Amino acid sequence: MAAKDRLTVLAAMMEQGVIPVFYHPDAEACTAVIQACANGGAKCIEFTNRGDFATHVFLEVTRHFAKADKSVIMGVGSVVDAPTAGLYIANGANFVVGPVLNADVAKLCNRRTIAYSPGCGSASEVSYAQELGCEIVKIFPGSCVGGPEFVKNILGPMPWTKLMPTGGVDPTEESLSKWFGAGIVAAGIGSKLITSDLLKAKDYAGIEKKVAETVALIRKIRGK
Repeated sequence: MAAKDRLTVLAAMMEQGVIPVFYHPDAEACTAVIQACANGGAKCIEFTNRGDFATHVFLEVTRHFAKADKSVIMGVGSVVDAPTAGLYIANGANFVVGPVLNADVAKLCNRRTIAYSPGCGSASEVSYAQELGCEIVKIFPGSCVGGPEFVKNILGPMPWTKLMPTGGVDPTEESLSKWFGAGIVAAGIGSKLITSDLLKAKDYAGIEKKVAETVALIRKIRGK
């Protein structure tokens, strides 16, 4: 059962602006990385559903943070079907993200008042996601569907839309300025934020610093 209500989760996602996207088969490593992200100002983290026994790792992590740091908001990504979404929701997922739009996942999440951000790549898909109750729609893969120009073209006729690209967003001022300038509300960033070098070195302080710099950069771009 989700520990946070949907409105709280959506507000937190938009406030921090960057959603770290991360997976590791070791629960201890996940816990350290996620805590580093939270300390850096990104308390909403997307745990990607990849690898064998990923749901078991996720459960260990959510149980840890339920006691150690209740401010952490755990979500799950790479979800393409309702049964998988249900497993993660039962294990404490506060939001669900997918690479594709699946109506059954949307209905399940709505029934449980869980935020769902499906991957969309056209105006029709974005509109259908909104019809299914999705407040923040993921643009995926962000760089392949048209980048910031795609965002501008969607927001022209549909200005009420809240978009969150994943894929093609770098934690640099140049990249973030283009995306946020186009009108996104948040961006999912994976290996370019939590780099393999930092992971191999177990440099969790370095991950915290990288996340904090990215959150601060987004605030600067937004003029906050």
